[in-house]
Amino acid sequence: MNDDYGFDTLSIHGKNEENNPANALNPPIFMTSTYVFDDVQDAEDIMNFRKEGYLYTRGNNPTLRLFEKRMAGLEDGRDAVAFASGMSAITSVLFSFLSPGDTLLTHTVLYGSSYTATHKLLTKYKINCKSVDFTDLEAVKAAIDANTKVLYFETPANPSLDIIDIRKVSEIAKAHNAKVVVDNTFATPYFQKPLSLGADVAVHSATKYICGHGDALGGVAVSKDVDYIRDLKFEYMCEFGGVMSPLNAWLMLRGLKTLGLRMRQHEANAIAIAKFLKGHPKIESVIYPGLETAKGHLLAKEQMSGFGAMISFEVKGGLEAAKKFVNNVKLAKLAVSLGDCETLIELPAAMTHAGYPKEKLREFGLTESMVRLSVGIEDVKDIIGDLSRALDTLN
Repeated sequence: MNDDYGFDTLSIHGKNEENNPANALNPPIFMTSTYVFDDVQDAEDIMNFRKEGYLYTRGNNPTLRLFEKRMAGLEDGRDAVAFASGMSAITSVLFSFLSPGDTLLTHTVLYGSSYTATHKLLTKYKINCKSVDFTDLEAVKAAIDANTKVLYFETPANPSLDIIDIRKVSEIAKAHNAKVVVDNTFATPYFQKPLSLGADVAVHSATKYICGHGDALGGVAVSKDVDYIRDLKFEYMCEFGGVMSPLNAWLMLRGLKTLGLRMRQHEANAIAIAKFLKGHPKIESVIYPGLETAKGHLLAKEQMSGFGAMISFEVKGGLEAAKKFVNNVKLAKLAVSLGDCETLIELPAAMTHAGYPKEKLREFGLTESMVRLSVGIEDVKDIIGDLSRALDTLN
């Protein structure tokens, strides 16, 4: 396969992939728990990595390998590990780098479960977790020390949509021999490639845009370091047991085929909706990196090829007005998660970020009345009409 092929071509065909069994157009789903060896020597060679092969699906599976290779190519990595969920990917990667006494630096704003995992669970294992505003590079330099082993952040961040300079944070980290782990879920490899900007590992909740259809859970971690990926797979994913099912891997491969197509439509809709909201008299504020007035707009233009499809905003009237608004949308669905073909809406403080202590929400600028919109790929006039009718219900 030609390495010069574009993203859409590679997301469908991959790089240097062999024909599927029986020359089938689509790969089979290898629904098997175990694999048969030719003889004991064959088993020993595979178990000791002297030859390629499969032992047990908790460690490896042909359908998963195809998804992992496809993701590695799209993220400009060299290999990847598929996981049962995004949180399984994130926690396994962090555990792989951290030991008792180490320090983990995270951006102040994280997805709710990521905040819980880092600041409540990892601390039980004597790992020091510190929140720092990663948009302030001087604050990052001041916070990092000899015990800092990992800098972990999302960009754009969930749900504040903070844009963090991956290249400069990576330079700071490397000067202190620390690793950089970037959650690329919101941007996807279509709009952003953290590994090419200096990050050590890119992680995804593949449940979101990678799958794109809201019908499968999954996660993935990608790196340029093939030895690290092998250790992550067989020492952490395999032993912790967070393996993706072959069926879900097949659904992820299906999702990848239309990732670029979907992201272009998601973004086009989001730009139009952000402009509509910004000009509406009942909207207090709008956060979307694609708006020229957005705090991280210029940086987003520099390190991303597009702005994504997540919008956060405030309606005038506070929490009660926000509740009334989201209760009155009809086309948009009130639900957690994001990245589906359908437009999804939620109140992060009450839903996806409920794990944050209330004082932390206020400290990090996540108000109780913030609305998060995952813009779908429906006709944009219909999404705007739905939001407009819900806004009309407010006093």
